[in-house]
Amino acid sequence: MGEPGANSDIRPGEIPIVLPAKFNASLFFIGVIRTPWKNRAECPRRGDLVEGPICRIEIDPVWEDGLSDIGEHEHLQILYWMHLARRDLLQQSPKSDGNTLGTFALRSPVRPNPISSSIVRLLEVQSTTLLVRGLDCVDGTPLIDIKPEHCPHSP
Repeated sequence: MGEPGANSDIRPGEIPIVLPAKFNASLFFIGVIRTPWKNRAECPRRGDLVEGPICRIEIDPVWEDGLSDIGEHEHLQILYWMHLARRDLLQQSPKSDGNTLGTFALRSPVRPNPISSSIVRLLEVQSTTLLVRGLDCVDGTPLIDIKPEHCPHSP
């Protein structure tokens, strides 16, 4: 894994494409996510807001003023870049059972733009570090954005 498209492990029924030659946009990584999971196989399918491990979201100090008042929110939406994911599959066989589904019909990290989103419970703000529960990504995942989230039926 690592380099997009470098993984040649195609499961039966999966359809790869040649990616476009150029990107349409760029973005800033505003920090890094620290979790106990070292690879994709260890990650849960969804984070747990109540019993999930405490994870750290480390914000680059240049963005520190943007964290003003973040502690007033119990839940946050975390957007992150799944930097280890393939980007070239149109159809996938996520369970390796021979059945395939279109990439956009799955929550798989394998997609043209490997952006993911998790709703987390904010436990504590420590300067430029947020302690949260509810993440489901690999340790070292780049952070794209943080948004306040209203969760009316959450624990």
